[in-house]
Amino acid sequence: MSRTRLARLLAAGAVRVNGAVLNEAKARVASGDLIEIDIPAPEASHIGAEAIALDVVYEDDHLIVIDKPAGMVVHPAPGSPGGTLVNALLHHCGDSLSGVGGLKRPGIVHRIDKDTTGLLVVAKTDAAHHGLAAQFEAHSVERSYLAAVHGVPEPGDPRLRGVRGAAFEPGGVLCITTQLARHKTDRQRQAVTFQGGRHAVTRARVIERFGHPAAAALLECRLQTGRTHQIRVHMAYAGHGLIGDPVYGGRRKLSQKALSPAAVSAARGFGRQALHAAILGFEHPVTGAALHLTSPLPADFAALLAGLRGDTLTEMQDRVNS
Repeated sequence: MSRTRLARLLAAGAVRVNGAVLNEAKARVASGDLIEIDIPAPEASHIGAEAIALDVVYEDDHLIVIDKPAGMVVHPAPGSPGGTLVNALLHHCGDSLSGVGGLKRPGIVHRIDKDTTGLLVVAKTDAAHHGLAAQFEAHSVERSYLAAVHGVPEPGDPRLRGVRGAAFEPGGVLCITTQLARHKTDRQRQAVTFQGGRHAVTRARVIERFGHPAAAALLECRLQTGRTHQIRVHMAYAGHGLIGDPVYGGRRKLSQKALSPAAVSAARGFGRQALHAAILGFEHPVTGAALHLTSPLPADFAALLAGLRGDTLTEMQDRVNS
């Protein structure tokens, strides 16, 4: 169990030492003492279960990995009281949830934005929740995202040499190291800072270039840390905001000289940030087995890339089939 859960049980008088109730966490115990803990049955969550279809990539008694679609919020909030991933998981898992933190609910250890697609792991037990949280805290979880961005972050770009916190590593990998904190005037946004905030490191490499000369790119972005909106903020800070990002994308437009009208139209018509959580790798928190899971590009993202390439309908279908 987590320290927080144990502290609550202590405060509730559920712990006894040699038959006497113990409610002082700093009390000393001695060799031979008998410690008893009364663990109450998990309470039902106040969040309602909803019959929402889920794309399950992996599931066992301890955890579940979901391929989340665009438009789905992970956890209920004032602006999204229902229709969330948690509502769907409560219905899907039912009695298989053993009571994370004393409640029958899924354990959310990381999140992806509402309009970001891809892989998300959720704990079904306290043991899995604690083990997964420890791996995320230690930054040992492999997380790889695909992102379509404005421009191309090239090692030869003199502008990037002047961006504080940005540097190129071997293989042309752009590494962005900053602090992230809430925006001073817009509390819904995150902003780069170098005083205070939380440490954030993103690495990005170019997979494909679009246009002549290149005006957009498909990147693989790997997270060393996992802060709110991290990839979106870091790429915008570097001058390569995500296509379709309504918050951090800015007013940058794709060059109509470098790209065909169809390619420009495809980018303009993309109604969300072009970001997909494609790879998730971690050690199973209970069995110790190595898990490496992948998610294919969703149809709208694949269509965006086809439009940027200038693919014909037949070529688009061939790429999807392959």
